[in-house]
Amino acid sequence: MTQEFKIINPQCVPQVTLRTGDKMPIVGLGTFGSDRYTNQEIADAVKAAIRMGYRHIDCAEVYQNEKEIGAAIAEVIAEGVVSRDELWITGKVWNNRHREVEQSCRESLDDLGIDYFNLYLVHWPFPNYHAPFASPDDRNPDSQPFSVDEYMDTWRQMEGLVDKGLVKNIGTSNMTIAKFKATLPLMQILPVANEMELHPCFQQPELFDYVVSKQIQPIGFSPIGSPRRPERDRTEDDAIDIDHPVVQKIAKRLDVHPAVVCIKWGIQRGQVTIPFSVKSAQMFANLQASVQDLLTTEEMSQMETADCNSRLIKGQVFLWEGASGWEDLWDLDGAIATLVSNK
Repeated sequence: MTQEFKIINPQCVPQVTLRTGDKMPIVGLGTFGSDRYTNQEIADAVKAAIRMGYRHIDCAEVYQNEKEIGAAIAEVIAEGVVSRDELWITGKVWNNRHREVEQSCRESLDDLGIDYFNLYLVHWPFPNYHAPFASPDDRNPDSQPFSVDEYMDTWRQMEGLVDKGLVKNIGTSNMTIAKFKATLPLMQILPVANEMELHPCFQQPELFDYVVSKQIQPIGFSPIGSPRRPERDRTEDDAIDIDHPVVQKIAKRLDVHPAVVCIKWGIQRGQVTIPFSVKSAQMFANLQASVQDLLTTEEMSQMETADCNSRLIKGQVFLWEGASGWEDLWDLDGAIATLVSNK
């Protein structure tokens, strides 16, 4: 088979060791195609990525492309490119499945054609559901603020997945320090990772340091600032990471695209990074970022100055009636927002 791209030895890609002892590749391929790519385009990207050396694929039921990704994975396994046990595959339970976690997990496993997830996450800490492509102003009348009891019911089901061998590890996503403080003491199996928005213009240092202190591995989505995110998630004040002067200065020294600098920064900071692309050249550059040309200590310090607290994925559609704004989802004052506090 003719290769149209170079191959990076997967054994050269750094890994992080989780609290369970399992090792996760520090660079993965995100598979959220936004509204811009077809399921087949994303599946083709998965095949290309695995062939060039990726061993970490980040999936989710809500992306609605797991069947196509499953066929892509089966194809590269059949080719002898990789075996299942060499792949790290992450899945996520969507908000409207919080009461039926096992069923959701089994359906995703069937769609992907695999027997287990290496990591399974609670995608958002709310059961609040919105229709696909909902506008930022849409509100579901059944939406509610975060509930410790509701979340722990979901987490007990997550723990059951481990007991049944359906998943190797469980974790959280889009959590806050306040929500962790309310739930971690109640958990029997602790999360090994928290997937969260992390890029140079939104570094979340307090949450980052908190999860690390709890042996929870940070996984950063939108690592280059999600320039291809849906229009509904854009506001005029959003920062553009790849245009930041510090990022561009380092990119010029390394003779790389500024996006590669964002990836390198995340890796050296210690977060797993899951950039999305369907273009082989970009996928290769993102993976290559983990194996060569480190940023200097001075440059890593300079990158801290890029942080302007620019959250891009605000989650407005998960708000409940009476919420004051998207900030209520993120407990910015250190307290979990409630219906009472927002009236």
